[in-house]
Parts: sequence; C-alpha cells; structure tokens
Amino acid sequence: MEERVMAVIVAEHECAQGLLGHLTLDVPKTLNSLTLDMVDALQAALDDWRDRDDIAVILIDGAGEKAFCAGGDVQALRESSMATPGGPCEYAETFFTREYRMNFTLHTYPKPIICWGSGIVMGGGLGILAGCDLRIVTETTRIAMPEVTIALFPDVGGSWFLNHMPGRTGLFLGITGASINAGDALYTGLGNRFMSSDQYTTLIADLTAVTWSTDAKQNGDCARSVVASLSACTDAEPPESAVAKHRALIDDLCDADQILTVFDRITAHVDSDDRWLSKAAQGLAHGSPLAALWIARQLHETRHASLAEVFQAEIQLGTNIMRHPEFAEGVRALLVDKDRQPNWQFKSPEEVPVAVLDSFFQAPWEQNPLADLT
Repeated sequence: MEERVMAVIVAEHECAQGLLGHLTLDVPKTLNSLTLDMVDALQAALDDWRDRDDIAVILIDGAGEKAFCAGGDVQALRESSMATPGGPCEYAETFFTREYRMNFTLHTYPKPIICWGSGIVMGGGLGILAGCDLRIVTETTRIAMPEVTIALFPDVGGSWFLNHMPGRTGLFLGITGASINAGDALYTGLGNRFMSSDQYTTLIADLTAVTWSTDAKQNGDCARSVVASLSACTDAEPPESAVAKHRALIDDLCDADQILTVFDRITAHVDSDDRWLSKAAQGLAHGSPLAALWIARQLHETRHASLAEVFQAEIQLGTNIMRHPEFAEGVRALLVDKDRQPNWQFKSPEEVPVAVLDSFFQAPWEQNPLADLT
C-alpha cells in the first residue's frame, strides 16, 4: 500500500511476516525541505502505526539523490515573522510546535525507526535523523547546523544532541555552523551506522525479508542486525572526521568561563591555513552576534535537561526569535536578496545588552504549548 500525503509518501511493504512502514519526504526540487503539511503527515503516520501490531519497523528517507532533508521552509517562517512583528506569528509558531512534537515522538517511539540519512541533512532533517534508533549515513552525507548565519539556533532537539556530543564539540558546531560529513556524524553520535549510498535497495530488500514479530524489542534487535550486516560488508569507507582531528583544539578553544572569550579564540582562526577550521571560524564571525549568544546560552541552560524539557525550552526560544526582526534579516541576506550582507542589530557580541539576551529566555505566553510532553 502506498499513498502520497502532502509531499510525504506513506507506504506499507509486506515482509516475510509483518509490515515495514515507509515514510519518504518527496519534494526533491526543494531538497525535501519540511513544510507544516509534511510535519503533520509524518505525525499522522507515526500515530497510526504506533499501536498497530502488523507494523514492525519504520524506515524514513528522502526522494532524490541530493538530500534527505535540507531543513524547514525558512522563507515561509520569515514571511510569518514579518507579517506580525512582535507576534504572535501564527504559522511559524504552529510549525515549530508541531515539528518539535513530531521530533519528540521519534525520540520516544516504541518501535524501531531507521533513517536513511544520505545526501544533505540540515535543520529539520537533522532533527528527524537524530530522533531515530538507527541513523544511517553514507559517503554523500553532508550535515550542517548553520542557524547562526540566519539568526536562528540549532533546534529540533539540537539542544539535546549537541549537549551529548564528546567534549566541547557540540558547542563548537552550534556556534560556528561548521559543515560535517559521515565520519563526523559517527564520531559525534549523530549517525551510528555507515553504508554506501548504493546499498539502499539492498536495505529495503533485506528488511522485507525478515520474519518480524509483535515484540518491539525483538524487532529492534532484528533491525539492528540487518543494518549491522550491511554496514559490515560495504565497500565504501567513512571519510575522515574533521571533528575528531580537531577535537583537542576544539576543547581548548571552548574551555573558558566567559563565552566572549570562546568567541574570540575561535574567530582568531578566520584566516587559518586549516580550511575546515577557517570556514568554521568565518561562520561565527559573519553570523548574527545575537544568535551566537542565544545559541551558547541555550546549550548551557539545557545541559542537564530532560528530553521533554529540551523541547519546551526550544519552543520558548524559537517563539521569541520569530517575534524579533533579526531572523527575518538573516534569511533576507542569505536566501532572499542573497547579498550576504545582513544588517545585524548588533555588530559584535560585546554590544548585546544583557537585558536583550535575557528577553529571549522568558516565556512569551502563560502556558508552554509543549507542556504536556513527559
């Protein structure tokens, strides 16, 4: 059975016993960027399959060869933000609320979920990948969290998975927006299995050959066995991890009590001969100073938070950002006019008043829309 629901293909494949639930993000011309309709379609399918005994395992992937998912439709979010300055920004706030709820569903789902994270994986796509049990990356995987460049923050659970990365690597990636590959994903825990991109059809075939049971834990073991076997026989090798290579330096750069000291240390490498380090430093140097501060503070404040508390904190920060003009300006410069000359409200992090930064961490409503997450 297969149907297309709002740019998401929802399919059920017969296996030797039981069914494989299959969700495909199907807007390759936009690199499968998420819309609210797509988020709702994913949530509806997950809700339907949760209590069905015949659905044993779920696979999530993206159409086309270029991307799994390049993130959310930030231009639609910008339009919502600009339509009602100061908020409420109905579309943007609804999108974030439902997207984070869907992300929480993935993280806490009772059945095994496999994500085929091949190609570009950014923003909302990374949130989906990070929430799945088996996170497959390939030689074509390119991951980035460049939210600092558009005055957003690594959301969709970024406050969770960045804080669970080794050492200070999560903070470094969050504030610089550095691009990483499959080797980095495996090192930081964003991915947990590596395959060649041409093993996709074999993965489908092997999953449908399984005699699944109605026991979720047993099915999880079977899914891990299938994926591990294919990973073990791949001809491809993961690319070298730049994060692992720079780990000691990253920890040193980010080892300071004052975040402004960390910023200064990183941006001192803008002209480094080390290309990866230089590009990372440029991401911080040219990004929104205000966003760099709220990214660092968000990670600090959620470092001991539960998963539910992480998403509750993210919807609070995300809502406040949508009601502020910095985000709209960032998207304008990068994606609308494409002049790459954003007129940030503050020219440096040192200029940001404490009260301004504090305002992004204050509840903009009487009750958090994700207060029911547990």
